[in-house]
Amino acid sequence: MPRSVVFILLMLAPLKLFAAVEMSSVNPQVKLETEKGDIVLELFPKKAPVSVDNFIKHVNNFHYDGLIFHRVIKGFMIQTGGFTFDFTPRESERPTIVNEASNGLKNNRGTIAMARMSDPDSAQAQFFINHSSNSFLNSKGDNVGYTVFGKVISGMDTVDAIATVPTSGLNVHQDVPIEPIRILSARLLNPDAWVERKDPKPVASSFERPIPLR
Repeated sequence: MPRSVVFILLMLAPLKLFAAVEMSSVNPQVKLETEKGDIVLELFPKKAPVSVDNFIKHVNNFHYDGLIFHRVIKGFMIQTGGFTFDFTPRESERPTIVNEASNGLKNNRGTIAMARMSDPDSAQAQFFINHSSNSFLNSKGDNVGYTVFGKVISGMDTVDAIATVPTSGLNVHQDVPIEPIRILSARLLNPDAWVERKDPKPVASSFERPIPLR
């Protein structure tokens, strides 16, 4: 092999190594195309591995496509992930996940966090984007907070536009936008940046199920 070719290959090797390192340090990004504009989210799998994996699996299963921002409070947050435009619930096909709110990430403006019930480990598909910094949603002492797993890196103007729409009550729900705002699509922009986690196997039944009479 000519010396000139060997020299070129040796020069390219560090560049390839650098490119590999750069790719491994890139976080997954998800683009939400909404009726008010696009929102691009950067996710933090090192800080919230379970939440990020769960969110991306919902994205890849098209769970969020066509859903609305069903709870909007200016200066607080905008929430989505559970209802269609006519407030038909869209149930998640995935199990609830463990709370990761003690990961050091804070509910600052522009961050995204998992919504949940009073049970800290009840988050499933619904999430919210913090419109302001909400320190009371962070873990403190015995108070378990809400898991932050990413942030908005593009489209905070869209978040602001959604947060300021007129809202009203609808049946038992409060702070519902009078005009529905849909997520047209949610897509993972860089699949190579995500390493899928294995879902835990369902817990085997601890009792013998009766066999029905025929």
